Amino acid sequence: MAGAIEGAGFEILDARFKDCIIGSAHVERLWTGGRWLEGPAWFAAGRYLVFSDIPENRMMRFDETSGAVSTFRQPSNNCNGNTVDNVGRLVTCEHLTRRVTRTEFDGSITVLADRFEGKRFNSPNDAVVKSDGTIWFTDPSYGIISDYEGERAEEEIGGCHVYRHDPATGVTLRVLNDFVKPNGLAFSPDENLLYVADTGASHLEDGPRHIRKFAVGPQYALTDLGVFATCTAGLFDGFRLDRAGRIWTSAGDGVHCYDPDGTLIGKIRLPEIVSNVTFGGPKRNRLFITATTSLYAVYLTVNGCKLG
Repeated sequence: MAGAIEGAGFEILDARFKDCIIGSAHVERLWTGGRWLEGPAWFAAGRYLVFSDIPENRMMRFDETSGAVSTFRQPSNNCNGNTVDNVGRLVTCEHLTRRVTRTEFDGSITVLADRFEGKRFNSPNDAVVKSDGTIWFTDPSYGIISDYEGERAEEEIGGCHVYRHDPATGVTLRVLNDFVKPNGLAFSPDENLLYVADTGASHLEDGPRHIRKFAVGPQYALTDLGVFATCTAGLFDGFRLDRAGRIWTSAGDGVHCYDPDGTLIGKIRLPEIVSNVTFGGPKRNRLFITATTSLYAVYLTVNGCKLG
């Protein structure tokens, strides 16, 4: 087991955070050697985690049973966000090919969505699967504004939006169109709320650095409930929710934990910028964290609300 990491640990900002952490648990660095790690997704049947190293054009695999880290896929088309669908298949957002794909059980890859109204996406970033099987994903332009995380190209689609794809029908619809750089997204445990991060401040002075909240109504109708939280250190990127509806989100100084009422109740401090998180382990009480060059993990008293 890894020892203590300088600059890592819990910061309690509200008494409610004490119920989320284990006093004897500490943050572990499971692996280092990446360039910009992203997209952790947990596969329960095999007890392994898949995550992306976007600039290195590879997808990595952490085996919880042995602690080994190996290359899962290379080249990976500069993949970014990953998640798991409702039957355990890998869903991936690819920057280079500007598409969302699904890896089948036999290892073949199915293209789910690569265009909207005949125009190529910018660079799909993060995805989440709803209980009805629909795939919701964000499409900022990070993969086409330079060659670092994809390939420089012109924007075809006219903006950075949020989409819903239905694998049963093959239909992709645009569901939100007023974001600067939509990024991480997740549903509340009951799926009555959708949260979406906007990292527009990365390329726009005084741009958004917040998570917005939407009520999900009949026929997927979305009602804007405003800004849920604004990042106090860097930018929010990827995030996940626990069973109680708390948001565990990436930030510039670690992982920030928000109560459902929008209060920042605590932080998991890390010495690197965090990009994304997911819950894993047999009891889904281990938070896996991708942070710039390294993969971290910490055990908590809470449990993730779903796989992926």
